[in-house]
Amino acid sequence: MASKKWIAMLLAGGQGSRLGELTSGLAKPAVPFGGKYRIIDFPLSNCTHSGIDTVGVLTQYQPHLLNDYVGNGKVWDLDSDFGGVSVLPPYKGKDGGEWYKGTANAVYQNIQYIDRYNPENVLIISGDHIYKMDYSKMLAYHIEKRSQATIAVIQVPWQEASRFGIMNTNDNQKIIEFDEKPEYPKSNLASMGVYLFNWKTLRSYLIDDERDLTSEHDFGKNIIPNMLEDRKHLYAYHFEGYWKDVGTVESLWEAHMDLLEVNPQFQLDDPNWKVFARNANHPPHYIGEEAVIKQSLTNEGCMIYGTVDHSVLSYNVQVGYNSTIKDSVIMPNVHIGDNVHIERAIIDSNCVIEDGAVIGNSNPSAKITLIGEGQTITSTDQKKITNI
Repeated sequence: MASKKWIAMLLAGGQGSRLGELTSGLAKPAVPFGGKYRIIDFPLSNCTHSGIDTVGVLTQYQPHLLNDYVGNGKVWDLDSDFGGVSVLPPYKGKDGGEWYKGTANAVYQNIQYIDRYNPENVLIISGDHIYKMDYSKMLAYHIEKRSQATIAVIQVPWQEASRFGIMNTNDNQKIIEFDEKPEYPKSNLASMGVYLFNWKTLRSYLIDDERDLTSEHDFGKNIIPNMLEDRKHLYAYHFEGYWKDVGTVESLWEAHMDLLEVNPQFQLDDPNWKVFARNANHPPHYIGEEAVIKQSLTNEGCMIYGTVDHSVLSYNVQVGYNSTIKDSVIMPNVHIGDNVHIERAIIDSNCVIEDGAVIGNSNPSAKITLIGEGQTITSTDQKKITNI
């Protein structure tokens, strides 16, 4: 049977409830990012640059747009005959079927898919993180250490460590303890949700985990602790670059603002690491005679007559006369009228902001204002304006 050195399984089925109305009608990995991308473009592009030619995309919640977007994977050069990209929703077989019960169960339900390729190793990645990572370097480290499971980690501020799965390691970077969101963390090495497993080892643990009626069927809560308890060889792989979990409105806004720094840590225009995405194919943007654009990203199809300051505008956005957009993220197909002021806000796709409306405020300690998809906001309408 033909075999592959490794394949990737991309977890893209989460509901993303912490993103509020942004994910009321689509999966979290399909949320627009950076004006012309979707979140899933980043891990898929990482796979392409890392030489991974087989990726299973595990979908569940609101999968239709995501399924259409991924398509046959040609955009990411993942359309090969033996491998490529495959969208893997839950399915019903001869022995029945059910929704994915957790991250580990999602992979368990696709054991037959993985076995088709007989891989030596399986990379598990998430569809809701923004980062650039060469997974092949992690694979080389994994092989060098003769590791049965390798977990990518990044140092986070100590005050934020309790939000993550935390690795405690010895001097050789061997993982000796894993704490899922500990109240009193012993280190600040946070799991990035990027796992590399020896497939034969992982396969047996997935089967055992499925039989455990008390399990939550989760990698962080069950599979990894069980492997540590059995004294398997697990190692931490240190990642030094930019990584952002954009699972909340606040973090999604922050990641967009990071793009606008004078020397951004995360660059979308890196010629050595192109982010591949489907092109929306809109006409060039138009800048009106009185328009002002400062430290912003604007995209195809935009028509700008007002002021855009330190903001990210997706494609096909119109900004009317004497309107100001500041420190904000505007998703695709938004029409903003005249004399509008928007500050520290995210406006979702297909919204209409009528003349004279005021959204958000300049207070840096205030929560980010979110306007859900397809809403119309008037100058006196406050009931649809949500501070997250």
